Amino acid sequence: MASTSKKATLSSFSAQALSQDSVSVSAPRASMVRDWSSDQPPKNAAIASLVRPVDPLAETSSNPSSKGITAMPRPQTSHPLDPLSPAEISVAVATVRAAGPTPEVRDSMRFVEVVLVEPDKNVVALADAYFFPPFQPSLLPRTKGGPVIPSKLPPRRARMFVYNKKSNETSIWIVELSQVHAVTRGGHHRGKVVSSRVVPDIQPPMDAEEYAQCEAAVKAFPPFKEAMKKRGIEDMDLVMVDAWCVGYYSDADAPSRRLAKPLIFCRTESDCPMENGYARPVEGIYVLVDMQNMVVIEFEDRKLVPLPPADPLRNYTRGETRGGVDRSDVKPLQIVQPEGPSFRVNGYFVQWQKWNFRIGFTPREGLVIYSVAYLDGSRGRRSVAHRLSFVEMVVPYGDPNEPHYRKNAFDAGEDGLGKNAHSLKKGCDCLGYIKYFDAHFTNFTGGVETIENCVCLHEEDHGMLWKHQDWRTGFAEVRRSRRLTVSFICTVANYEYGFYWHFYQDGKIEAEVKLTGVLSLGALQPGESRKYGTMIAPSLYAPVHQHFFIARMDMEVDCKPGEAFNQVVEVDVKVEKPGGSNVHNNAFYAEETLLKSEMQAMRDCEPLTARHWIVRNTRTVNRTGQLTGYKLVPGSNCLPLAGPDATVFRRAAFLKHNLWVTAYARDEMFPGGEFPNQNPRIGEGLPAWVKQNRPLEESDIVLWYVFGITHVPRLEDWPVMPVERIGFMLMPHGFFNCSPAVDVPPSACELDAKDNDVKDNTVPKPIREGLLAKI
Repeated sequence: MASTSKKATLSSFSAQALSQDSVSVSAPRASMVRDWSSDQPPKNAAIASLVRPVDPLAETSSNPSSKGITAMPRPQTSHPLDPLSPAEISVAVATVRAAGPTPEVRDSMRFVEVVLVEPDKNVVALADAYFFPPFQPSLLPRTKGGPVIPSKLPPRRARMFVYNKKSNETSIWIVELSQVHAVTRGGHHRGKVVSSRVVPDIQPPMDAEEYAQCEAAVKAFPPFKEAMKKRGIEDMDLVMVDAWCVGYYSDADAPSRRLAKPLIFCRTESDCPMENGYARPVEGIYVLVDMQNMVVIEFEDRKLVPLPPADPLRNYTRGETRGGVDRSDVKPLQIVQPEGPSFRVNGYFVQWQKWNFRIGFTPREGLVIYSVAYLDGSRGRRSVAHRLSFVEMVVPYGDPNEPHYRKNAFDAGEDGLGKNAHSLKKGCDCLGYIKYFDAHFTNFTGGVETIENCVCLHEEDHGMLWKHQDWRTGFAEVRRSRRLTVSFICTVANYEYGFYWHFYQDGKIEAEVKLTGVLSLGALQPGESRKYGTMIAPSLYAPVHQHFFIARMDMEVDCKPGEAFNQVVEVDVKVEKPGGSNVHNNAFYAEETLLKSEMQAMRDCEPLTARHWIVRNTRTVNRTGQLTGYKLVPGSNCLPLAGPDATVFRRAAFLKHNLWVTAYARDEMFPGGEFPNQNPRIGEGLPAWVKQNRPLEESDIVLWYVFGITHVPRLEDWPVMPVERIGFMLMPHGFFNCSPAVDVPPSACELDAKDNDVKDNTVPKPIREGLLAKI
């Protein structure tokens, strides 16, 4: 659900300034293994295929060199993975609009999504090797006579969803952005249409402009006004209409019509500057809106449920405005970095200590992290993942009553997480030195809009990294942990979601979602109660529900571009049977199972066996001869509680397992398919893709991790919910030869403390009598 007060927005991004079954898995033959048992560079070159040719790269330098960077006719201004710029969005829109055959067609075009067409991985490697700093030629395989470097990269492309408001058709366009530079000079600024096609039997995501128009249409509908009058409301300015997508429950929801079934709420006549209107849900009114023509096509006042009384605890603004008092004993807490931050940013390329990656942004996913790599001393750049993002969200409710059984929102596929992102100028949870990035989008009519300060990049102190004290001498070494955090926050109707990627000094990557905002409530008759929720206030209850998030991780652990040398093993801790070698009945061990195919790799969490999964490189070993890898460690998690035949699984069968593993395919991006809104097709997306049962023993691996939280609301979640946290960790597992955090220096305060300890203790520390007894 998108906020109706927020303008429709779409994709792209610009940088802003800095502010204050079970088998033993064995290693392959030694001849196929890259040996990193020492800190010396490998003697044999990695097995790698040549970069696949791309037609636009046919033009090459007349004087290729393995030493320098080939001069280009014109500087490359945008990296192949950079989000679309405002100029590029404008060119894409103008190009598609100009291709409309008649004025009527052009006028009826609505621009739902404009997003970068991400190039093949070899193009990205080429760009990183020779076209963009920090220039990493080692990304490409060595060739006899040196590399042949093209003079320029392929033109960037945009992919667009265009909804025809007159015909109710949706088309997908690919536009080549070859003449964007002319925009600023006022010249010819249309790109080139590469392809266009109408996609039948679908509905694209809803847009915030449509939500606003839907609210106006419902509030102006005379029978609705009369129904509200029966409930004592004549001032339509107090009424809130949140348009919810209808989902798909029967043929009546078929995508031949663009439909919404709104939820209704009503404010009170309050002086509070930001009154919580979700505190008074309006029950009993059924509305169906034709979103194409923006008219109410079905209306019924089914049951007169009185409005809940105004809850005096409903508001959450400052004390003086909500009729309360704020606590007065909170002292200032300042984060000071007198020498500035430890990260460096060049456009969208981020370097922090030994990590580097690129930042991207899309209207559907929001934040995307590309090209994640770790600089490991003499081993150089070691890749971990090609692309990380949150690709879908599903929120199923547990109340079988109207209207709550229909509340099964696909917040990414029906609305767009990026489209509903905040400007952090209006409230930011980051402290210290912050690097902000703006997001550029197209609105519904094709204009370019900007969300300033949309993505936040900053460092955080994270407590203790490691510590040990020698009890004999009393000497101790301790290091504080620091992490680099990239995040954005979005509002989807009543809920807020913060999405975070944390990078740690010990090689971990953490994905975290923070849930907050306002509960979606229902109204009850006086004296009525309902077991499917929690009473929050008189006549007011919060239904039980679940939040599911799907992270898509295109992994490339220790792989160079063009290599597909990853596999996934499942690890379970097993208890040894009594007797035999287990004479003390204390033994347990870790057992590995290689996931050989996609159908085998539909897995669930099992906390009783400490289950986790390791993505390994099949041809690279560490100093003990084990394959290098990164493991996925689940956090708290759950599975859907709806019955196996619940309607929600028509579109969200991917929720039935916590982990899916697929072989990479560039058009497999979203677990419920590209168009989940009113989707009549059963099991589209991940459940269909894995039926190919592609081999995974050595492949280009994509992990799809489904994690969720079951929310049984509490009174303490009202009026605004304190943050709930959920996520998972990617941890190095034999990736390094020892702890990568051993070289983190002591902090200044630790050094000062040691100096003082030396001054105050010029003789060795005496060993206590209790400790002597142990020696």
